[in-house]
Amino acid sequence: MKKSIVSLLIAGILGCASAQAGTILVGTDAGLAPFEFKDPQTEEIVGFDMDIIKAVAKAVGDEAKIQNMQFAGIIPALQTNMIDVAVAAITITEERQKQVLFSDPYYDVGLAMVIKASNEGKYKTLDDIQGKPICAQIGSTGSLLAQSVKDAKVMNFDQVAEALMELKMGGCAAALLGDTTARHYQSQHNDKDLLIVPHLYNPKQVGFAVSKNNKALAEKLNKGLAAIKASGEYDKIYEKWLGKKH
Repeated sequence: MKKSIVSLLIAGILGCASAQAGTILVGTDAGLAPFEFKDPQTEEIVGFDMDIIKAVAKAVGDEAKIQNMQFAGIIPALQTNMIDVAVAAITITEERQKQVLFSDPYYDVGLAMVIKASNEGKYKTLDDIQGKPICAQIGSTGSLLAQSVKDAKVMNFDQVAEALMELKMGGCAAALLGDTTARHYQSQHNDKDLLIVPHLYNPKQVGFAVSKNNKALAEKLNKGLAAIKASGEYDKIYEKWLGKKH
């Protein structure tokens, strides 16, 4: 009898251990609303990306733990195993695919040019800002696009908000950033000093990034992403942060 009780206890302990959720350490840059940003009331990191990765982790029986860092340090953090996955509205590009492994895409994105409203009609395309200072976030696709402009004087900032502030102060002719971020900024601030030029540059897709040797995690993330799309949870999160799909 004693042996069977001990056996049952051991089995129960092992069962509980196997049922515990694993932890996926997520690196992000909480300065890119509505994707990831700090709630001003609670200081919690919230946003579209955060809800998506938490739902994906839960769908595969894990838990996502969020770690804030500068955007430029996210890929190096992956490569040195400081984090498991990078979730920061990271655009899938050929250059980044040489450095990291991406999940299936979960969002379509493009780049917008933001200018001072007083320059409406003056700066309509990238050709119009050739040879002029351009603001962008360091390490972003907006910064890469800025560098492609002829004779560009690229001014990189840690945060998109800093780039937009420099633009407002007249320090650059335009800021290049994600169109969703630009539209969210305007919806929150109704900044009459700034204007989003109605043209989308470099339409691409966003994905989760993991280290090159972590194919198993990429496959797990794809499984979770497929599950929340099938259940309708993805659409609910999308509408919560980005509005109804057009």
